[in-house]
Amino acid sequence: MKTARYTAYKALLRVERDGAYSNIILDKLLSESDLSAADRVFTSMLFYGVTEKKLLLDYNLSRLSDKPVNKLDARVLIILRMGLYQIFFMDRVPDSAAVNECVKLCKANKLNSAAPFVNAVLRSAVKLDSLQLPDKRKGKNKYLSIKYSCPEDIVKLWRSTYGDDITAEILESLDGRPPLTVRVNTLRTSAGELIGRLAAENVKAEKTVVEDCIRLGGGAVTGLAAFREGLFHVQDMASQICCRILGAQAGETVIDACSAPGGKAFTVSEMMENSGELISCDLYESRLKLVRSGAQRLGIDMIKTMAGDSSDMGEMPEADRILCDVPCSGLGIIRRKPELRYKKDTGTDTLPGIQYSILENCSRFLKKGGTLVYSTCTLNPAENGGVIRRFLNSHSNFKPCPIEVPDGFARRTDEPENELTLFPSRNGSDGFFISKIIRNA
Repeated sequence: MKTARYTAYKALLRVERDGAYSNIILDKLLSESDLSAADRVFTSMLFYGVTEKKLLLDYNLSRLSDKPVNKLDARVLIILRMGLYQIFFMDRVPDSAAVNECVKLCKANKLNSAAPFVNAVLRSAVKLDSLQLPDKRKGKNKYLSIKYSCPEDIVKLWRSTYGDDITAEILESLDGRPPLTVRVNTLRTSAGELIGRLAAENVKAEKTVVEDCIRLGGGAVTGLAAFREGLFHVQDMASQICCRILGAQAGETVIDACSAPGGKAFTVSEMMENSGELISCDLYESRLKLVRSGAQRLGIDMIKTMAGDSSDMGEMPEADRILCDVPCSGLGIIRRKPELRYKKDTGTDTLPGIQYSILENCSRFLKKGGTLVYSTCTLNPAENGGVIRRFLNSHSNFKPCPIEVPDGFARRTDEPENELTLFPSRNGSDGFFISKIIRNA
């Protein structure tokens, strides 16, 4: 019974039980299936929709069921979530089909005893005009948490840091699939030429406000001839802006800490016209294989890889520029990996120490007058400005360097000139933090 719903169910169960990454497990199960293109789209919509709306769905299930949600078998709970999501968010699915298919899923997974319960709960849901929300007057954090399926501690963090207006924009951006942007391989083609090539492969593409950054209409890209020929690589707009702020020039030596899978290393190398040396560092040799294979596809030969812990690298060449895109809690890319928001420990308390260690160790290899860019894909001040300001306060031989805000963007929050926070509600980029400093002694 490998239907679209069954595939979505299996993927949701893997995420729930094993903590699997949503994009990886769904891609794996879809690649192993013989589903039609339409069924693949349905599977993806259902899988990501249930993942994104989990708190809202569970809140309503707790009101519809006489059994506590946290006491339900995980398999039954996932089926109930799938049913509820189809009833209220998938207009093309008749309510009766949503209910009946969930009952079938129970039986297909040897949950026969749960089938009447699932049937009763979902039939009660069909009678509702809409999903329910907590009383906003009794607690705004909880109201927003349930409405946008984002844990209260994250909502509270964003409201206290960025205010209600920006928080509302961030929360609104969490719905739906994020835009797909790619970076033009300027060693082999131009933005205009690539758009033409993609059009010939029936892929809609358009320029963005960031030079050599193109937005695609969606879909898998690895099967495209333009991809195989190394005319582009997938990279979010915010990440591309980060590379531009680094400002590497041809002939320089650059260190890219925490580099894999290599998107920034590729962009920086292209900006350097494949002239100079870029050392791509990562903790795991297996991940560095992705960097080497990507560089080969793109025709880049200036990248050298080095396995090791960037917080404890003993020997590195002296660099003109260093990029520290450090491991983070990922609160800026929740819409890409919606399961991140539900992690019991996002690392927001422990990560700043690790990030500081990476920054401090890597800074030792920067030449006098050299530039270091520190970045994360999170929206958490402790991991962002908190780390860079701590570093500057304890390293008098470094000074902040003002960042010129890219055309089409604007600062949305009060921050020093050497810091820039990008929000997903602006131009569709990921949530991202960038800081630029210079070694002066």
